[in-house]
Amino acid sequence: MDKRRRLTFAINGIANQADVLAIEAAGIPDLPASTYELIRRGSELDPAAPALSYFRTTKTHRDPERWTYANLLRDVTRAANMFGALGVRPDHVVAYVLPNLPETHFTIWGGEAAGVVLAINALLEPAAIAQLIKAAGARLLVTLAPLPGTEIWPKLQPVLSHMESLQHLVLVNPGTRAGGATLELALSQQAEECQRLHGVRDLRSVVPLHMDVHDFWEAMARARGDELDSRRRFSAEDISSYFCTGGTTGLPKLAVRRHGNEVANAWATAQFLGDDGFGPGKTSFSGLPLFHVNAVQATGLTSFAYGAHVLLGTPEGYRGEGVIQRFWEIVEHHRVNFFSGVPTLYASLLNVPIADHDVSSLQYGFCGAAPMPVEVLRSFQARTGIKILEAYGLTEGTCVSTVNPPKGERRPGSIGLRIPFQDMKPVILDDAGTYVRDCAPDEAGVLLISGLNVFSGYLAPEQNKDVWPDLGDGRRWLNTGDLGRCDPDGYFWLTGRKKELIIRGGHNIDPAVIEEPLHRHPAVQLAAAVGRPDAHAGELVVAYVQLRSGAEATEAELIEFLRGAISERAALPKHIRLAERIPLTAVGKIFKPALKRLEIIDALRSALIDAGISAASVTPKDEGSNTVSIALEDPSSEPAARAVLGRFPFPFAFCD
Repeated sequence: MDKRRRLTFAINGIANQADVLAIEAAGIPDLPASTYELIRRGSELDPAAPALSYFRTTKTHRDPERWTYANLLRDVTRAANMFGALGVRPDHVVAYVLPNLPETHFTIWGGEAAGVVLAINALLEPAAIAQLIKAAGARLLVTLAPLPGTEIWPKLQPVLSHMESLQHLVLVNPGTRAGGATLELALSQQAEECQRLHGVRDLRSVVPLHMDVHDFWEAMARARGDELDSRRRFSAEDISSYFCTGGTTGLPKLAVRRHGNEVANAWATAQFLGDDGFGPGKTSFSGLPLFHVNAVQATGLTSFAYGAHVLLGTPEGYRGEGVIQRFWEIVEHHRVNFFSGVPTLYASLLNVPIADHDVSSLQYGFCGAAPMPVEVLRSFQARTGIKILEAYGLTEGTCVSTVNPPKGERRPGSIGLRIPFQDMKPVILDDAGTYVRDCAPDEAGVLLISGLNVFSGYLAPEQNKDVWPDLGDGRRWLNTGDLGRCDPDGYFWLTGRKKELIIRGGHNIDPAVIEEPLHRHPAVQLAAAVGRPDAHAGELVVAYVQLRSGAEATEAELIEFLRGAISERAALPKHIRLAERIPLTAVGKIFKPALKRLEIIDALRSALIDAGISAASVTPKDEGSNTVSIALEDPSSEPAARAVLGRFPFPFAFCD
């Protein structure tokens, strides 16, 4: 290997804070300037090695489509040249609304090689998608063609006329990849679905006149795959992508990220695992949605950068039919080495017997997006032998900010050590957001990060207020909005979420998305949305409402009112509690911790009842704490109660 390639690989992995400091002492490595160059470097390790495999259904997982690294680089290059031929330049935006498909990866990395990529959650409501396209000024949209059993096209077609900036619409029909009889069948199905939806077999008549319509694979066939036509000279400062943050509901903020952010984060993440993590001969399973930074960066770019094999399972990922039920079979057959998921995924997999499947290939499971219940972590590791690496990250930090070290001590409940070349610390800010001081070891404060992976800011200038606190050291620090502490060994621990986000199945929901429309209802005086603990989804949305004096409204009426005001179904409250009086602080602010405790107590009590343990008392242990006391009428039911309560991320204690 030449010197450049040696710099690409980790050697020993990271075991402790001293290893992080040693890596930094060696200096910033000679990293590629762009994600395209990073993927090209990874492909040079072994062009014939498998890079990307895809199965459409779990029934066909044993016979996936496969791209070698030579083919992956070819199709990423073809996508970049296709976009360039359609007029995309480095400052032009290529948007995509796609499920998990090979074409999605080609669009992401080819789009970044040609211009700026905008990732959009396909589950958003049509109006929200149109607003994001408009906000970014996207010129080209890659999305799914009308096909039987799919929902993206009928969702987008009615709002295409509101996407004035779009000049090109590139439609993906996955069935046309293979050509021959498969191509003819796929085109026939597309025409029949178009006729069913619109009464015509030709899409041109149902697309606004200002947009040109292209077939993805027809356009790809006209593009060369050996080198970039643009001969682009990349800079690490070039903008690579806009990713949505602030939730998958409402209209998210657009985080502006640069090639240098994404390359540095892929490199730093890989340092934790070392040569036996990401690298040739290793397989990662990709089941999180490809509009999310975790799937794009952690089980995407980082794998491609180091010559690992990415297994893309069904368009719906983990939500695909049979994926959870057959997960261990998939792991055994494809010799999967690592995967990434949210706590609710691990909880679901605990309900799937491993049986006689050989899962010895599995080394690591990454977990982030929400706190991992200690009992889930303990039970999962005991059953599978897999090391769960709890981590922490945010879109504004590219993806990963901290990881529990696989080569060292993994501390349950901790989010681990910071990645190299990203500083992180808790600080005390005053009520105006002004820096007061750094926190002492184990003292909780607002978590700040600064480093190579930190984004440039939000696309809308007004959204950058209070994002960059001035510490007086001349450095650029990002206020994560999360609360945490750092112990003397460099391990970080989350202690709260200042943003009060509700995390449902790993997706962030801003309470304001629910509260603002509720406050517009004529009968509502006060409204507060909080997360109700749920062993399957992590949290469910519950809204508390205090009605105006003399006004009347039912839960059903208020939920129906919200249906027309919330752009994402996941944000609709599971329940609306009509409260006589919502608790307030001394200065008149809604005191959400009290509401949160009510939901914690009720959720735990309900879980015990569902498990047949009805004679139990659940009460707060201390005022202002989420710790609960459990009193059981029958002491022999304690083991069963402990198993139930261990599925929730809250400390509990049994009392007489």
